[in-house]
Amino acid sequence: MSDTSIRSAADDGLPTVPVANLALYELQKPFIEPLLRLCRFSNTALDTLFYDVGALTTALLAKGTAIDTGAPSNSHRARHPLQTLDLTAATNPSGSIIVVDAQLAPYVRKPFLEMGEFFEYANGPDGSGLQTVSITGVGSSAYGAVAFAWDVSAALGEPVAAVVPGYGLADVVPQALGGWFGFESYNAIQSMTQGFLASFAPTLAMMGKELALSTPGREMASTGAPVFRHGSAGSDDVHAILESVPAITRLVGHSKGALAIENALRSIEARHAKEISVVTFGCVVAEETTAHYTQYLGWIDALGILNSAGHAPGFRTFAHHSTNTLIPLSMSVATGVASGT
Repeated sequence: MSDTSIRSAADDGLPTVPVANLALYELQKPFIEPLLRLCRFSNTALDTLFYDVGALTTALLAKGTAIDTGAPSNSHRARHPLQTLDLTAATNPSGSIIVVDAQLAPYVRKPFLEMGEFFEYANGPDGSGLQTVSITGVGSSAYGAVAFAWDVSAALGEPVAAVVPGYGLADVVPQALGGWFGFESYNAIQSMTQGFLASFAPTLAMMGKELALSTPGREMASTGAPVFRHGSAGSDDVHAILESVPAITRLVGHSKGALAIENALRSIEARHAKEISVVTFGCVVAEETTAHYTQYLGWIDALGILNSAGHAPGFRTFAHHSTNTLIPLSMSVATGVASGT
């Protein structure tokens, strides 16, 4: 392959793209970044609806920590006497792993921005009690991911690693076309868009995907941009954790996060899968592996029912899609996780 053109490694039938043309995408980067930033803030707002952010905020305030989400009400936080936990959309834009422990200070650890660093921690003495990974859907911001992990940690009495998938241009496209309706379609469009960008606009494909780039064994296009092996960035993140951290034996997912778990498990060896417990909320996935599944779906959860593809849950409750305990008839994460252990 010449140094004046780029060809996708995934498909030799794709046309050759002159490297000089990639400069056009570089010029558009300053226009794309504000769009991604706006979408990240919008997703943070969504997470306040679907996740238990009120309970998280109250619990941390009681422990002397205030949460900064970048909202105007936090504009004078410098004068706040409490320690500040930064969960702003701009702080974790490219993906991270955040370890949450509702029982033990510092309660919410500094985010791991590289997979290798997280693997070293999780396989070392400091991470000896870590055996659970959680992943959210809908907004999937750091704020929502930590709130969901907090509920799981409080129920289990142990630390939980929250996956915050990076948010890039490939995520914007399916969200704009239909949001979170049709999770399977969302992942298919996201994966197709990421593959196209990786081949023809690698600079744009890398934006918001630094965590993905740091994953050992990550599949790359010939341009050096990441592509998805398991449907989405979140699926690839969960799959990599399962392969590299043997102590992780419990996966908890909500909404689109449940589908990320389903995709991540598909290529896990059967002998490993049978040691894994899966708990899902708001989306029933196909039980295709030897893992142990405990799945919850609300009777009034139209979004979850739509995206469960006809799969029957193990438990039905009179609840809707949200896990925010401040909203009546929300899905109880604490009860579900306790039952699934």
